[in-house]
Amino acid sequence: MEPRLALDPAHTALVLVDLMDRIVGLPLEPHKGTEVLAVAEELASAFREVGALVVLVRVERPGVHEQPPGSGLVAGLAAEGDVEIVKRTIGGFQGTGLHERLREHGVSTLVFGGIATNLGVESTARAAGDLGYDLVFVENAMAALTGPEHEASVKLDFPRLGTVVTAEDVRFARG
Repeated sequence: MEPRLALDPAHTALVLVDLMDRIVGLPLEPHKGTEVLAVAEELASAFREVGALVVLVRVERPGVHEQPPGSGLVAGLAAEGDVEIVKRTIGGFQGTGLHERLREHGVSTLVFGGIATNLGVESTARAAGDLGYDLVFVENAMAALTGPEHEASVKLDFPRLGTVVTAEDVRFARG
């Protein structure tokens, strides 16, 4: 893991993936869903405080008349000014308008957290990398269904795509 970053809030967005009651409540590793949520909430607050964009991505099952209970974002997570994206695939870019929304805000760096590390987070990050975004992964702001799945993303895949840090390493450059 690399030391503290100095992110530019004018060009950075926090992207939190699938922080919904039905997903946060799953048995997750190496961090519990409630732990991931607490770190994500702290990050979101810090981003909002410096005027950086917060993007909340949630999944809806395609082709069903009604979504399962717990399919909305965790209560209290969203705040005024956040961008909410609804995806119907594993990743957050396909058919959602996310890229266009980020470009409207002048975003070039994405900081990721969410559940599951190796599914929604990694799929969204891979698409973001293909689109030319700089990527940062907050290890303690994500979890997977098993420890090995989380570790494979964090130790093998994410370092090839961007920078892996902990929430404590995320700082903003002073203008």
